[in-house]
Amino acid sequence: MTQAIATKAGIRYRYYLSLPCLHGAAKTAKIGSVTRVPATDIEDVVVKSLNEHLRSERGMQDSAITGHSAIAEVIDRIDVHRDRLEVHLRSRESPETTKPADDVQGPTGDCPLFIPWQKPPSKRFRQILLPHGSSRTEVRPERLERRLRLVSAIARGRRWLDEILSGSVTDAEQIALRERCSVRHVNMTISLAFLAPKLVRAAVEGRLPRGINIARLRDAPAEWSRQFEALGLIPQQ
Repeated sequence: MTQAIATKAGIRYRYYLSLPCLHGAAKTAKIGSVTRVPATDIEDVVVKSLNEHLRSERGMQDSAITGHSAIAEVIDRIDVHRDRLEVHLRSRESPETTKPADDVQGPTGDCPLFIPWQKPPSKRFRQILLPHGSSRTEVRPERLERRLRLVSAIARGRRWLDEILSGSVTDAEQIALRERCSVRHVNMTISLAFLAPKLVRAAVEGRLPRGINIARLRDAPAEWSRQFEALGLIPQQ
């Protein structure tokens, strides 16, 4: 596989692309049928498994592989199968060969290191917070535009609270004058700053059920566990 970079919404993502796929041979090649995987999904499991192997084989307390940058120096190539990774290590005597290393850099012997692995799903399942007495098939997430309004309102409430605490404004009335809204609207918006972190995270990730909107979340109980009770939601562990 070879590295590639994609940019989405201004964020750079690193991937590994299958060489047989790039050469148009993905359907006939014995390996390389997994066309693209996120770089961190491969690197994390390889570093972890290689370090565990070194500790078990050599009895080394400190791993010889300390970071992802060491992968290119130690590993010649990684063959990606649907159910495993096949790691071929460089030889210290012949760095250009694919013979497994015979020293502290990696496993000994002629066999590559096999790591059980499966490609993670491209679309992660969103675990929606469930109302009491509801099954997962009955619950739908909040619409995107309403979710964005909710997240924006939470951020606005936190910003206004910070302004009051820092002394940059004297009170909610000053904010209401500046924003041309009522003092009650300012206070209700600031109350969103006290939502439980799990509720805020669920709002950001789109895991709140439909109907849990700004109006339902304003002026929630101060105790986080009671917020879930007031909304009729089952808190996740």
